[in-house]
Amino acid sequence: MLWFLLAISVAFLQSVKDVYNKTQLQNFDEYIIGCSLTFFTALFLSPLLFFIEIPQVGKKFWLALLLSGCLNAIAFTIYLRAIKISDLSIIAPITTFTPLFLLITSPLIVGEFPNPIGVIGVLFIVIGSYLLNIKEKHRGYLAPFQAIFTDKGSRLALLVAFIWSLTSNFDKVGVQNSSPFFWGISIFFTISVLLLPMVLQKSRRSLYKLKVGGWKLVVYGIINSVAMGCQMVAINLTLVAYVIAVKRTSALFSVVLGKVVLQEEGIKERFLGSGIMVLGVFIITLSQL
Repeated sequence: MLWFLLAISVAFLQSVKDVYNKTQLQNFDEYIIGCSLTFFTALFLSPLLFFIEIPQVGKKFWLALLLSGCLNAIAFTIYLRAIKISDLSIIAPITTFTPLFLLITSPLIVGEFPNPIGVIGVLFIVIGSYLLNIKEKHRGYLAPFQAIFTDKGSRLALLVAFIWSLTSNFDKVGVQNSSPFFWGISIFFTISVLLLPMVLQKSRRSLYKLKVGGWKLVVYGIINSVAMGCQMVAINLTLVAYVIAVKRTSALFSVVLGKVVLQEEGIKERFLGSGIMVLGVFIITLSQL
């Protein structure tokens, strides 16, 4: 059960990172945080290159790295923007829509098709998303769904979930043409390089803050690198699908921490809704085994 302890640690650290995102967005913009997160994660993971076998990259590695890097750079920025303008306890569960979008993108990109059990999992995700905004039901039966599209942060999170459904496929191609650790370091370094021009263009007036609060972004990178390390070790101990499914429970942790740390409201319906969405993710995961 070591893999489970590692995977649940990843989920918890993911939610801690999101809370840290929310608090640090008061001091730094999404470009600085996104660039710092990916750079320091790659930096702290890079010593592993001395202990692992450097793989011979396949012919599809570089294309996958370019596509995943560009899309993830966009997704990181949008996700941070969504957290900044909306409650974390709403944004985090919406990202579990990624498996739903994967049922569309995976057949097109890597030729993987869903089965009937996977469709049941999608249904749970839809039901859970309805319960996230169940308090809006008095405005009409479709109001909870409409709330996702009327709230700007929710719309951005939904876009991020779709982008992640694309990058998940490219990440799979990248790992298949290298190795998990090598790909993880490569993709985080690539994203940081791609975000650096945005920092220099969009965040020039805020760079002076790094002199005083830059250490906080280093801590940020440490949290994420520990999470990534735990994830990679867990993947080596069991099936990838199991690890990613457990990782999605970060939505539940985010709802709880959103209430405890950020004093967000509506925790009961959001916890119930996110719980059902996570159950849907588990069902989809089982359908792929």
